Amino acid sequence: MFDTTLLDILCCPETRGKLKLASDEVVAKVNNAIAAGTAKNVAGEKVSEPLTEALTTEDGSRVYPVREGIPVLLADEAILL
Repeated sequence: MFDTTLLDILCCPETRGKLKLASDEVVAKVNNAIAAGTAKNVAGEKVSEPLTEALTTEDGSRVYPVREGIPVLLADEAILL
């Protein structure tokens, strides 16, 4: 489980904006796209691993996966919404 106290110090590596925990609806939307085979990250690679948690930018344009409680904050790993 992601430690939400880290949100005070984490930022989007691309925009440098604040991040927030993605809502269940956003995670479900991304997981539906993953199941349909249409989800790709910024690098253009197909995303195949469903998300249990994620962080999103304040404007909701990017989603960063959280794997085993660790946010993957690599610009190329972001999933564009």
